[in-house]
Amino acid sequence: GTIPSLVGNLAVLEVLDLSNNVLKGSLPSELGLLGGGASLKRLDLSNNTLFGVVPSQIGQLQGASILLEGNLFDKTAPLSLCMLRSVKVKAFDITNDVTLCPLERNALSDFYDSAKGAEWTNGSLWLDEYASYCDWKGVTCEDDMNHVVKVNLTNNGLSGRLSESIGNLTFMKELDLSDNDIKGSIPLELGKLSNLVYLRLSYNAFTGAAPDGLAEMKGLQLLQLQSNRITKIP
Repeated sequence: GTIPSLVGNLAVLEVLDLSNNVLKGSLPSELGLLGGGASLKRLDLSNNTLFGVVPSQIGQLQGASILLEGNLFDKTAPLSLCMLRSVKVKAFDITNDVTLCPLERNALSDFYDSAKGAEWTNGSLWLDEYASYCDWKGVTCEDDMNHVVKVNLTNNGLSGRLSESIGNLTFMKELDLSDNDIKGSIPLELGKLSNLVYLRLSYNAFTGAAPDGLAEMKGLQLLQLQSNRITKIP
């Protein structure tokens, strides 16, 4: 059968374990009300045949461990749960599931935080709970696997620093963050992006030495680092 929405009325519940059954259908958003949002310690719905969207409301289960592995969810899980950001849960067992919590979405999310995304001129759809990261402002994907191949956020009010997680965008061919105010050093991880063809970081406030790995990028056709405070370029 299915999980009824009335399950949210169990206001003093501490454990709900319905694992290893044949439950089907989608998860009701009322699951976020279990235990009054405070007393629930564990919600285990693993190894059933549940499908659809994981409701973001379950992120409000303060201190609870959420177990959902072994189901048939066919859409990405809420970004806040995958990143355990702005949620109250203690643990979420599918954070490492690359289908439900895509690695590249996580990397872009870290990038957004490090570059003070809340202050950007245009951050359309960035950190939206369910929108594809391929639709986020300035992001371009390629192929059925939704690999990020281009990030163009030139002159968009970026500041803060460039996150090391940029190195997880391993399929990226073009990165243009020029005409912003990003500070700090260029992370070494950037030098590992072997597919880069165009790299523009000009007109920012980067300091220190550029990564040695830039010299080993055989396919790099355009490199612009001028108007920073970079002390060494390989």
